[in-house]
Amino acid sequence: MTDNSHSNGRPPANARVDLLFVANLVERGARVLDVGCGDGELLRLLTDERGVDGRGIELSREGVNACVAKGLAVIQGDADTDLADYPDDAFDYVILSQTLQATRNPRVVLEHMLRIGRCAIVSIPNFGHWQVRLKLLTQGAMPRTAILPYSWYDTPNIHHCTIKDFRQLCAEVGVGIERSIAFNAWGKPLRLNAPWWFWNLFGEQAVFLLRRGG
Repeated sequence: MTDNSHSNGRPPANARVDLLFVANLVERGARVLDVGCGDGELLRLLTDERGVDGRGIELSREGVNACVAKGLAVIQGDADTDLADYPDDAFDYVILSQTLQATRNPRVVLEHMLRIGRCAIVSIPNFGHWQVRLKLLTQGAMPRTAILPYSWYDTPNIHHCTIKDFRQLCAEVGVGIERSIAFNAWGKPLRLNAPWWFWNLFGEQAVFLLRRGG
């Protein structure tokens, strides 16, 4: 069981709820690769609160510059092409936060993550959330929500995935789901013993801790 405490006894102010949960899944001092690390918010959190040996890969030059300015070890790269260059078992955890749906080949990316690391942590926005379904039904147009704020023509999300879809992908790849949690639109965790259809309907986003060969 990992230690869920923070160094100052409370979570950092303004940290995203999914990032806090992700951080608490990571063992202290672990070797971590954060794929699609953006401006380094999660990697900085992991470094400060969990003492990890963290590395990052980020597609945008702006994101890389922001990470480097924070003193983080981040290189520019593409998850779809560059993960193949990493050796087997190079990290304890490989993390993909709110990015899987923006990759061109999600299954290949997931397989590489579990080749590179002994564990993978993936968080996804849930396109099966009831607000998305309702807006599509009543408005007849691609919905926009707080967690999915983009118009259809400028969204980075090219694979619209639900919690159910992701679980099916894990089953196809032969990946074991060790821990998971879904959060509602207010950032509150849904009941752990709730059925999956309930998570798929009311979870705005979800986080999964995965191990290969499960």
